[in-house]
Amino acid sequence: MVVESHADGVKPGQVVEHFLGLREATVIDAAGVVAIDTDDLPAEIYLGVLGATGLTAWLGITQVAPVRSGDTVFVTGAAGAVGSIAGQIARLRGAKQVIGSAGSSAKVRHLVDHLGFAIAFDHHDDAVGERLAQAAPDGIDVVFDNVGGAQLEAAIGHLRVGARLALCGMVGQYGGREPHGLRNLYELVTKRATARGFLVTDHQDQLPAFRAEVSSWVRSGEIVHRQTVLDGIERVPEALLGLLCSGAPAIGKTIVRLQGQA
Repeated sequence: MVVESHADGVKPGQVVEHFLGLREATVIDAAGVVAIDTDDLPAEIYLGVLGATGLTAWLGITQVAPVRSGDTVFVTGAAGAVGSIAGQIARLRGAKQVIGSAGSSAKVRHLVDHLGFAIAFDHHDDAVGERLAQAAPDGIDVVFDNVGGAQLEAAIGHLRVGARLALCGMVGQYGGREPHGLRNLYELVTKRATARGFLVTDHQDQLPAFRAEVSSWVRSGEIVHRQTVLDGIERVPEALLGLLCSGAPAIGKTIVRLQGQA
């Protein structure tokens, strides 16, 4: 929220967004902020489903590895902030079946009961490859990967010819947590697959098109979004560590609310 302004068109009390990262306060040129409409949607939604999180999911499903009508889609880390939105956009874009992996039984239930995933499983329970063989015996058309490692290797092992892979993150390998080298990359050749990594910061110009499509789904309730709120900037380390733990209780987008901003 703007506290003080000497710029035309930006007034104190106005809610704006910027891309300077997490901070309690900042001084920024007016050209670096964008006003957001909070008349019928809460401001925090622009940190999640209508912010960079949702844009990342939308880019992966619509542009990086575009979903086509009738596709079978597999989302790793599907109960997380990005994965949970990616799976729903895939379904709304015409996917025949959306499969998700998650890190706990509660998250698995959330995917199926609330987010419309056809099948979900806890990647700790059984070999991911076996679960995918059961869920998608005819193969996978699109992979939206947030995890890397063994889950990505299993997904590659079940691709259909012409499959597309959006490589969004490798949380399973950050900091050497899972030093797992992929052993079946040649299958990308034999399946004539396309695998593309991407960063949302390269596509900020797509925000208007993204919000035009996704905001209508949010307002209609066709996209369900969930946030885990932690109060106080001192809880930022807790929030960051939770992102790296698949068994953490947080579901969806984790946000830190500054004291006095409720």
